[in-house]
Amino acid sequence: MIRITPTIFLDDSELTEEFLRASGPGGQNVQKVETAVRLRFDARRSPNLPEFVRLRLERLAGKRLTKDGVIVIEAQRYRTQERNRADALERLVDLIREAAAPPPPPRRKTKPTLGSKIRRLEGKKLRGDVKALRSKPSQD
Repeated sequence: MIRITPTIFLDDSELTEEFLRASGPGGQNVQKVETAVRLRFDARRSPNLPEFVRLRLERLAGKRLTKDGVIVIEAQRYRTQERNRADALERLVDLIREAAAPPPPPRRKTKPTLGSKIRRLEGKKLRGDVKALRSKPSQD
């Protein structure tokens, strides 16, 4: 069991790992060893996720979510398979934690104070005066 929050746990059987060769530089080892990891988690059919977490998770996953509701995370930052596995799992857990966090409170609209309006207009007047001094003197 993987602990996400005090109330949300994931079963190891819900995760599917696939190993593949990492792209990019890696020397002689890159063409021989499958160090990259593709982690799959079926968010739509997971019995351990509450409905509101599932909906937010699908929104947050973005392009990592397939049409079938499977979240796919690819990890190939590190040179070893073990570190890439841990990285992929950590990224999935972080994503689910973010979805499980309560939404921020709604923003309250505020108006600028009278003092801040006056200071802004005085600043604009000063800048205009400075710029007016840069112009050529008039030919009267």
